[in-house]
Amino acid sequence: MHTTFRPAWWLRHPHLQTLWPYLTRKLPPHPYRHQRLQLPDSDFVDLAWTAGESGPIVIVLHGLESSLRSPYAGGILQAIHQQGWRGVLMHFRGCSGVPNRLPRSYHSGDTGDLAFLVQTLRNSEPHTPLLAVGYSIGGNVLLKWLGEQGASAPLAAAVAVSVPFELNKTERHIEKSLGGFYQWRLLRRMKRAYRRKFTNKNGPVPLTELAKLKTFRSFDDKITAPLHGFAGVDDYYQRASSRQYLRHIRTPALIIHALDDPFMTPAVVPSPEELSDTIDFELTKKGGHVGFVTGRWPWRAEYWLEKRIVEYLRTCFL
Repeated sequence: MHTTFRPAWWLRHPHLQTLWPYLTRKLPPHPYRHQRLQLPDSDFVDLAWTAGESGPIVIVLHGLESSLRSPYAGGILQAIHQQGWRGVLMHFRGCSGVPNRLPRSYHSGDTGDLAFLVQTLRNSEPHTPLLAVGYSIGGNVLLKWLGEQGASAPLAAAVAVSVPFELNKTERHIEKSLGGFYQWRLLRRMKRAYRRKFTNKNGPVPLTELAKLKTFRSFDDKITAPLHGFAGVDDYYQRASSRQYLRHIRTPALIIHALDDPFMTPAVVPSPEELSDTIDFELTKKGGHVGFVTGRWPWRAEYWLEKRIVEYLRTCFL
């Protein structure tokens, strides 16, 4: 599909595209309204709402060990607010800064909490348009859920960005990308969350053994898989990947992905034959992982993703 994205001339490398927003972007403060949503299994997820009491609702799903504090999350929520819409970011379990109650947490294919949030919103506002945006594993969760729901998904439109369509291939690549930097950084956060939760109770792995888990694969095999009912890491990666669900999606959906995404190789990109006819796939040569930064000068960087997402969502329900 044709794309309007052109990377900034001073930011053409995929790692720079990926890291630039985290290193430099400063967002103006926004008065978010925080809500705790009680889940059917006695656990909870924390929501962050933009200001406003009416208008379409856009659900935002963040990436691995991310939160409202991530630049892309705050950026899209403020772009949504500027349209006069309402944005609500759903923190995955344990990602709001408060450990969730149950031993289980969240994972890359966990669609149950999203389904419950959507149903809750639909029950409370049956005539309000619902839309959704997912980044990285949040995009994987969103696409998988849309495929599971098929024609019954109650969303007007959805956007997924930088999705790890095949978790096994993504894990193998990220182990080596930038000398393992991304894996080290994210794994450190995952271990910190695990320590915080299991300091005073038993988990799948004793805290003294946690340092031995040096890759996503080992962490997911010893912790993620058993906590969430998978037979092992291969069972988890296979069942949680969204690629196999794409042909079942019936909701209008835009997928934005860069071929130079440093978290994965082009081998994870689905072929046109794997996509349903409601999906627009915008594949760019450059853009990094949730980067897509443009602009004439470094001090005037522009975040193309937010403009493109809002533009697409607007065309789908107005």
